[in-house]
Amino acid sequence: MLRFSKGHYFGIAILIGCIGLLQLFIYWYNNQKDTTSLELTQEEKSWLLVQNEIDSIKEVNQENSSKIYPFNPNFISDYKGYKLGMTVSQIDKLHNFRKQNKYVNSNSEFQKLTGVSSEWMKQYAPYFKFPDWVTEAPTKKDQTKFENKFQKFDKKESKIIVKDLNTADQIELEKVYMIGDKLALKIISEREKFGNFVSMDQLGFIWGISPEAIVDLNKKFQIKSTGNIKKININTSTIKELQQFPYFNYTIAKNIVTFRSMNGDFKRSEDLTNVKQFPLEKLKIIALYLEF
Repeated sequence: MLRFSKGHYFGIAILIGCIGLLQLFIYWYNNQKDTTSLELTQEEKSWLLVQNEIDSIKEVNQENSSKIYPFNPNFISDYKGYKLGMTVSQIDKLHNFRKQNKYVNSNSEFQKLTGVSSEWMKQYAPYFKFPDWVTEAPTKKDQTKFENKFQKFDKKESKIIVKDLNTADQIELEKVYMIGDKLALKIISEREKFGNFVSMDQLGFIWGISPEAIVDLNKKFQIKSTGNIKKININTSTIKELQQFPYFNYTIAKNIVTFRSMNGDFKRSEDLTNVKQFPLEKLKIIALYLEF
């Protein structure tokens, strides 16, 4: 049978006391932590309410930006075609057809000309809006009427004195529908970054310009002079030099140099489609600013 001295009993009593004090401390600490967490949670709730409002606004904006409005498929631009999922060759077929002053006037003609898939037509053809005099199956007489109306339209438009966008000043730009002084200066500032514009499609990449304004800009301006454009050598430029190009950022510039170092020099603009995160919707425009 074990026997304990007074010293043993005293030591055991101290140990039990220490354990009790430790448990009290842990209990107190946890209560303090819970109180602090609760206070933070209350503060966070107010911020979460604000964040929820911001998120809902973002969702509405995203829905509006992705909303498709009725459009005439004869006037699909490179940018719009890319956004709709058309290939470069399909867009080129449409543009080459239009250069001949010809128009498609039915869904079936559009699909036959461009070669888009039936799935594509199911998704986007419901938004096609042809002039009122055009029907799905026009007669030869209707076709002639359609072409004559467009010819009359073109003659009316030719009366407008079309100016060079690369020489336009602020006053001339402010005469465009929905273009005020701020947007006029913004267009000029963007033009100066490139030296000159090379395509009217570049206006579509300037934030704040409405589709209606772009339509009017295309009526009153064209690209007539591109002599002062700032070109960049895609095969010799450093990351720092590449990221200064308006349509590139650090990540794209780094990816270009990385791909170039692993695969050799770029031979043509199509080679850039292999670069990660490259802005393919701007490839045709970017190509005009490059040297190989």
